[in-house]
Amino acid sequence: MASAEKSATRSMVVNALAQPRRCKGYIRINALGTEWCFRDLVAAVSKGVDGIVLPKAERASDLLTVDWMMRSLEREQGIPEGSIDMIPLVETAVGFTNLNAIARTHTRARRLAFGAGDFTLDLGMAWTEGEAELLPYRTAFVVESRAAGLEPPIDTALGRLERPAIFEETAHRAMELGFQGKLCIHPIQVKAANQIFRPKESDVLKARRISKAFAEAEEKGIAALVVDGDFVDYPVANRSRAIVARAELIAAAESAAFQIKK
Repeated sequence: MASAEKSATRSMVVNALAQPRRCKGYIRINALGTEWCFRDLVAAVSKGVDGIVLPKAERASDLLTVDWMMRSLEREQGIPEGSIDMIPLVETAVGFTNLNAIARTHTRARRLAFGAGDFTLDLGMAWTEGEAELLPYRTAFVVESRAAGLEPPIDTALGRLERPAIFEETAHRAMELGFQGKLCIHPIQVKAANQIFRPKESDVLKARRISKAFAEAEEKGIAALVVDGDFVDYPVANRSRAIVARAELIAAAESAAFQIKK
């Protein structure tokens, strides 16, 4: 967005999120070190906004500073403190080197996001279609998130709108690495992202069978069994329970969205 338009669009975005919608509404504010960040937060911390995306997150202190400002604004607006989510977008070399500390800041941030566009630009790195150069960085996001007790991270946006197949390929890579979703830069990418990151129906059915069989076995003091020809122990059972929980969460969200649409 052009710098001249940043201030003028604040009320437009907040008003749009105050309308009935089928999903949660997040506002991507400007980075903490910019002249627009404070006023962005003043506008964004309001009823009807579910969260903010904090770009160029580089240090734990960035998250602490923004969290403090948001708490002050929530009190002023009569909004429960900490109820508005924050997603730190890590997209620079400095941010990546501080990923461990950022993940363990213990603020309202429940997940991290990776921004490969600015990251590769910052490093002077070629962002290829195969994305082999991003593998170690993506893996670090998944590992650090898990170690810090956060939700799985969200993968980078991709601006190549003219070739949807590339978006699908990069989304599959991220999903297989352990990301829970992907940033979309255009509405045409949303459907593909939802299809790729939601559990397959066959996987959900199998996970339900495993969860049920393992629960019955546990009642008998058994913690290892075979289901559909596969060995099942606690790690497999826990993974199955997570798949079922994710499927149920998506189903509940879709049901709520349907009610809003009606």
